Amino acid sequence: KQWYQRRVAITAGQDERTVRKIHKLDDHVCMAFAGLTADARILVNMARVECQSYRLTVEDPVSMSYIARHIASVKQHFTQRPGLRPFGLSTLIVGFDYDGSAHLFQTDPSGTYHEWKANAIGRSGKTVREFLEKHYTDEIAKSDEACIKLTVRALLEVVQSGGKNIELAIMRKGKPLEILDTATVEKLVEETEKERDAEAEAKKKAAGKS
Repeated sequence: KQWYQRRVAITAGQDERTVRKIHKLDDHVCMAFAGLTADARILVNMARVECQSYRLTVEDPVSMSYIARHIASVKQHFTQRPGLRPFGLSTLIVGFDYDGSAHLFQTDPSGTYHEWKANAIGRSGKTVREFLEKHYTDEIAKSDEACIKLTVRALLEVVQSGGKNIELAIMRKGKPLEILDTATVEKLVEETEKERDAEAEAKKKAAGKS
């Protein structure tokens, strides 16, 4: 399984459905982005068409490596043609191959792509990525609860206003993409903050005794 995460600020007058940064490309693959929303809309549509074209031609769902390579190739193509500008966004592509294996790919505006176990993109992506590199383990990835808590804790490293600016999406093998509602996210944030504060207090007491 893989867990998607993203942070976004929504003003009071906006409909949150129009500013989503997580999009389903096919039943088994979705994409999150950081960057220009208008560019992302075009790239999402192109990727969806490619997913369906692959399914019609090969009669199998598109593989994760294929769709990641295709998106990266489209981006790279726009860096070298006169009269065109590069796509102004980075993407995280997550999903499952036909054999059930989970994959997470990142693509950059330059057209490069890499596979990761856990990653983050965007303005504060470096901070979140460093947290994930420090705390992520294969054991955590085997537990739904632990994986969600790690995601929330990672996002709280850069989000100061609680759950209202966090959106969580969960993708499981053989199940549709699940985007958690605001109340559930806020509850998770509250529980995670309490655990984090308790750990900090325990460390402080231990340091005092030593």
